[in-house]
Amino acid sequence: MEYLPNIIFLLILLLGIGFFTRNIKRLSRNIKLGKDVDRTDNRGQRWANMAKIALGQTKMVVRPIPGILHVIVYLGFIIINIEVLEIILDGIFGTHRLFAPLGKGYDFLIGSFEVLALLVIVAVVVFWIRRNVLRLRRFVKPEMKGWPKKDANLILYIEVVLMFLFLAMNGADHALQQMGASHYILAGSFPVSQFMAPLFEGMSTSNLILVERTAWWLHITGILFFLNYLYYSKHLHILLAFPNTFYANLKPLGQFNNLESVTNEVKLMMDPSVDPFAAPPEGNIVPEKFGASDVTDLSWVQLMNAYTCTECGRCTSECPANLTGKKLSPRKIMMDTRDRLEEVGKNIDLNKGIFVPDGKQLLDAYITREELWACTSCNACVEACPVNIDPLSIIIDMRRYLVMEQSAAPSDLNNMMGNIENNGAPWPFNQMDRLNWVNEN
Repeated sequence: MEYLPNIIFLLILLLGIGFFTRNIKRLSRNIKLGKDVDRTDNRGQRWANMAKIALGQTKMVVRPIPGILHVIVYLGFIIINIEVLEIILDGIFGTHRLFAPLGKGYDFLIGSFEVLALLVIVAVVVFWIRRNVLRLRRFVKPEMKGWPKKDANLILYIEVVLMFLFLAMNGADHALQQMGASHYILAGSFPVSQFMAPLFEGMSTSNLILVERTAWWLHITGILFFLNYLYYSKHLHILLAFPNTFYANLKPLGQFNNLESVTNEVKLMMDPSVDPFAAPPEGNIVPEKFGASDVTDLSWVQLMNAYTCTECGRCTSECPANLTGKKLSPRKIMMDTRDRLEEVGKNIDLNKGIFVPDGKQLLDAYITREELWACTSCNACVEACPVNIDPLSIIIDMRRYLVMEQSAAPSDLNNMMGNIENNGAPWPFNQMDRLNWVNEN
C-alpha cells in the first residue's frame, strides 16, 4: 500500500503519454497525405527563422498589447514545465520537492514560476475580455461561431484553473512548511501563494495535506489532459509552430511557383528549332492533375500549415478582400483545410487504412469558388501570420485546378487569357492597332 500512489501516478502518466503518442502518429499520418515538397534548402536561414519567429515571437509582438500578453502566456507555459518535471519525478519516486537541494536557485525558480503564474492569469483574463466582452471584430467572424469560439474559451478556462491549482498547491505547501509538518521541508520562495495564507487559517494539518495533495494531483492530471486536448484544439500550434516556421517558404512573397511541366512546354513553344509534331521529350512528366481540388492534392507543408493555424484572425483582419465585405477569409481557408483533412483521416481510420471516396472534396464542399476568386494575391495574410502560415498558396493551387482542369475561370479572366492567346497581350486589340492611341488628339 505504501507504493500505491506511485503506481497510480505512473499508470496515469503512461496513459496520458500513450494517448498523446497516438494523436501525434495520427497527426503525422494526416500531414503525410500531402504531396512531397523539398524544403531542405538554406538550413541556416530556416533555423534562424524558427529561432526568431517561433521561439522569439517576433511577429507576435507587432501588435504590442496582445503580443506581450501572448509572450507572457508562452513563457509561463514553457518555464513552468520545469516545475512539471519535478512533479513527475516526485510522483514516480515518491519524493517531495526533489529539486529542493538546489537551495537559493530553487527558491528563485519557484518564485519566478509563481510570478509567471500570476501574470498568466492576468493575461488570460484580458484575452477573455477581448473575446467575449469587447468582442473584437476578428473574433466574431462567421467562421468563429460554434466550436471555434467554445474551444478558444475552454483553453482560457483550463489555463486559469491550472495556474490556480499550481498556486493553491504551493500555498498549502508553504503553510505546511511553516507548521513543520511531516516531510514538508523549508524549500522554495512563495511571493504570490503566501498571500493565500488566510484561506488556510484554522485548518488542521491533515486537511492542509489533503488540500495540497488534491491540488498536486489535479494540476498534473490537468496538464496531461491539456496535452492530449491539443490535437483537437487550435493550440496545436504550441507544438507545430517550430517545424512550421522552419519549413516555411523562403522565396519572396510575390514569387509564385511554376509547374515544371508547363514551364517546359512553354520553352519548347518558344524554341523555333523544335519540331511541333515531335513526340514529347523523355523526362517531361505531365502531372496527373493540375492544381488542387482536395487536401491530398496539396503539399504536406500546406497541410501542416492548416494544423498550425492559431485562429487568431490576424490574416483575415489584414485581408483587403475581407475588409471590403468579400466572402474570403484566409483564416477560414486554413480552418476548412484542417477540417477536411480531419474528415479524410477519419475516413481512412474507419476503412482500415484506405480512403473510400465520400463524394466530397475541399473545393465546393468546404471552400467556395467565390472565396477563391475574391483573393487579390497581395500576400497580406502571409505577412500578418505570426507563425508563417501561407493561405495564399492553397488559394492559388485551387485556382489552378479551376483554370487548368475545369476551364472555370471568371469571364473577365477568360477574356484576358483569350486576348493573350490571340493578340499576344491582355487587351482586345490587334497587334497592328496597339499604338493607334499615340496618333489620337
